[in-house]
Amino acid sequence: MSKLHSAAEVVYREVKERILSAALPGGELISEGEIAAEMGTSRTPVREAFLRLEAEGWMRLYPKRGALIVPVADGEAEHVVAARRLVETDAVRTVTGHETARTELVAALRANLVGQREAAASGDVDGFSGLDADFHGLIVRAGGNPLLVTFYAGLRERQRRMTARSLARDPLQLASIIDDHTALANLVEAADADGYDAAVTVHMRRVHGLPLLQAGAR
Repeated sequence: MSKLHSAAEVVYREVKERILSAALPGGELISEGEIAAEMGTSRTPVREAFLRLEAEGWMRLYPKRGALIVPVADGEAEHVVAARRLVETDAVRTVTGHETARTELVAALRANLVGQREAAASGDVDGFSGLDADFHGLIVRAGGNPLLVTFYAGLRERQRRMTARSLARDPLQLASIIDDHTALANLVEAADADGYDAAVTVHMRRVHGLPLLQAGAR
């Protein structure tokens, strides 16, 4: 890899991480010059990184004005939550019939919860949002469907950004999210897929500021 492409990769990863962690919120306008100066590089690798981020839908470039961080679209949270709920609940239904897989999953979820508590205690919101995404990803992978795992991985970045945005709006949610995750792990351990479906729906909608659904409206 050339030095130029290596520098562009570093800029791409750093700026994307800032977008996903909500350090660069939707609607903010940034320039190649300020990022280049901050990262100690020329504008060329920054421009290459920005073009890549635009192609992925995270930025919108305006010549001579800068790069706009694309906000979360209207309705996107609803769509992401609906897709996640379907995939996660399917995975839980699968592991309810396999005791060994369920036991291993519960152990992994409990270990993840330890990390969540440590991140919350230290105020590491970025680390917490990553662990939050990993918690739900563990459930999907336990379902053993590689197509759904791949599909869900495509949602992970959107999920991280949405969670980081929600936590920036209300950091006090950390404790309630951990409580919700603990309850979800207990439902997996109890092989209660219907209970998980109801609980994860309420959990995700509450975290992302969506109105709770009426009973029977899921």
